[in-house]
Amino acid sequence: MSRPKQLANGIAVSLLLWIGVAVDAQLQPPAPSPMASGPFQISVNVDLVVLYASVRDRKGGFTSDLRQHDFEVSEDGVRQSIRLFRHEDIPVTVGLVVDHSGSMLPKLSDVLAAARTFVNSSSPQDQMFVVNFNERVTMGLPAAVGFTNRVEELEQAISQAPAAGRTALYDAVVKAQERLQAGSRDKKVLIIISDGGDNASAHTLADVLKLSEQSSALIYTIGIFDDEDQDQNAAALRRLARVTGGEAFFPPERKDVVSICESIARDIRRQYVLGYVSSNTARNGAYRSVRVNARADGKKLLVRTRSGYIAPKESPPPAGATK
Repeated sequence: MSRPKQLANGIAVSLLLWIGVAVDAQLQPPAPSPMASGPFQISVNVDLVVLYASVRDRKGGFTSDLRQHDFEVSEDGVRQSIRLFRHEDIPVTVGLVVDHSGSMLPKLSDVLAAARTFVNSSSPQDQMFVVNFNERVTMGLPAAVGFTNRVEELEQAISQAPAAGRTALYDAVVKAQERLQAGSRDKKVLIIISDGGDNASAHTLADVLKLSEQSSALIYTIGIFDDEDQDQNAAALRRLARVTGGEAFFPPERKDVVSICESIARDIRRQYVLGYVSSNTARNGAYRSVRVNARADGKKLLVRTRSGYIAPKESPPPAGATK
């Protein structure tokens, strides 16, 4: 079996064990307070689909006092019954995926400042790692470290990689998705800082989008490029963010990446968790579109979540097995 197919299968299994998770107690309606006082715990129930939703009002402000009945979830146009509802800050496994191609050399000081800001805005319980890439993809932290939340270790992990050569963005995202599965935090996030171009990957954008639909990781992208950058691909960065429920940013000035990382950290911390058992019981590996609406005081709010997911697929019986 090829490595991409092995990884896809691995992420699909992880999706079932992570996006489809809850315990019986969590399937009951939560206490009236939207901020639960106890620790957020997730265990296995492969039939539950879990969504992370960011909700803002029409002025762009976070909406933090919603209840379960304020939300409506539909899958392929069919309304679903919400079985899990939480709104609390939980620890996160975060991968920083940083472009080190030649065009990024003058931009890395701003990237380091942004990484420092993000870490300082994060929780001490978060796990973080770095994937650096030009035409090669490398892990920034030493193998013995794995994950960290220390600013100095993350800065060193980014700064020690040379900025030169071509760009293998898609291979880097595949590597980062693989590394995320080793993290022990329930919520998983990738932050990609790049011009979005790719001229050196073995994988394609289609490969990466499919893996992203099989994984429940949120992807935030930050496109840093100048008008004359020939390899820029804002569309690819937008698509990666949109399918996962993350967000794409394109700062007009490089220094703005710092405030963007602050915004991403806030967004991660203020999301609602919605879970439902799909009314479609078919296990056919098909893509299913998801839509979440929310209202407060009769007014429709702006909700951002993943656009869909790939349903689990029934494994074929072993060769020679009888029914």
